[in-house]
Amino acid sequence: MAFLKLIRYQNLLLLILMQLLFRYGFLNLQNIPLALNDWQYAVLILSTICIAAAGYIINNIFDQETDSINKKQVIVGHSISEGKAYNLYIVFNVIGVLGGFYLSNVIEKPGFALLFIILSGTLYLYASSLKQSLLIGNLIVALLTAISVVIIGVFDLYPVITPENRTHLALLFQFLLEYALFAFLINFIREIVKDMEDIKGDYNQGMNTLPIALGVNRTSKIVLAVAALVTVALLYYVFKFYFLNDLYFSTVYAVLTVIAPLIVFCVQLNTAKNPSDFKNLSFILKLVLLFGILSVLVNTLNIYYNVQ
Repeated sequence: MAFLKLIRYQNLLLLILMQLLFRYGFLNLQNIPLALNDWQYAVLILSTICIAAAGYIINNIFDQETDSINKKQVIVGHSISEGKAYNLYIVFNVIGVLGGFYLSNVIEKPGFALLFIILSGTLYLYASSLKQSLLIGNLIVALLTAISVVIIGVFDLYPVITPENRTHLALLFQFLLEYALFAFLINFIREIVKDMEDIKGDYNQGMNTLPIALGVNRTSKIVLAVAALVTVALLYYVFKFYFLNDLYFSTVYAVLTVIAPLIVFCVQLNTAKNPSDFKNLSFILKLVLLFGILSVLVNTLNIYYNVQ
C-alpha cells in the first residue's frame, strides 16, 4: 500500500482512464485511420504513467520535510527507504523513456522521443527547484497534465494526416486541444488551492508560492476570479456546442457534473480558511476533472444516438 501511495495511484488511474476514453470512447468511433494499434497504444499509456509515477516519486523524495510539517503522510524514509525510492524513480523513468523511443520509431518520427525525455527532466526540475518559484511550479504541473492529452494526438493522429483527411483530423485534434485546455485550467487552479493548503510547510521550506507572496485572502480572490471566468467560459461552450446542436443529454451532464461543482467551489472558496477547507476544495476540482474526462464518452454517445 505504501508503494501505491508513493506513486499516487489514484492520479495514475485517472490518467489511464482519460487516455482510454479518448482512444476507445472517441477516436475509435470516428471511422478514421490511427497510427498506433492497440498494443502500441498500451505502450503509450504505460510510458505516460511511468513518467508520471517517476515524477510523483521524486516529488515525495524532495518533500519529506515539507509533508512532515504539513502533517501529511511521509512515505519516503519511513515505509520506503530513500534509496529504494530513488531506484524506483530510475526504473520508472527508464521504462517511460524507452517506451517513448519505441513509439517514436513506430510512427517514423524518432525526434518525438525527446518529448518523453523533456517531460522526465521537467518533473525532476519541478520537484528539486521550480516548485519553489512563484507560479512556475503551478504552471508546469498544469501544463504536463494537458500534455498527457495532446500526446494522444501527436502519436495517434499526426502521423496519419494526409491532404485528403487533413480537415477532418484537424477538427479531432482541436477537440483534444480543447480538453487539454480544460485540464490545464482546472489543474492550475487546483495547484494554487493545494499551495494554500500547504502554506505552513512551504513557508518553512523557503518556497515562494502565491499564498506566501500575497497571503491566503488575496490568493483566494485571485483563484475565485479565475474559477469564475472558467465557469462562465464553460457555460458559453456548453450552450454553443452542446445545446444549440441538440446535444441535450451532454448539456445536462455538463451542467450537473462540471459547471455546478465549479459554482459550489466558488461559493465555498469565499469561506475557506484552514487546510481542511482547501483540501475539500481540491477534491471538488478533482471530481470536476474526472467528470470532465467522462464527458468524452457521454458526448460521443449523445452524438451517435442523435444521428440514428
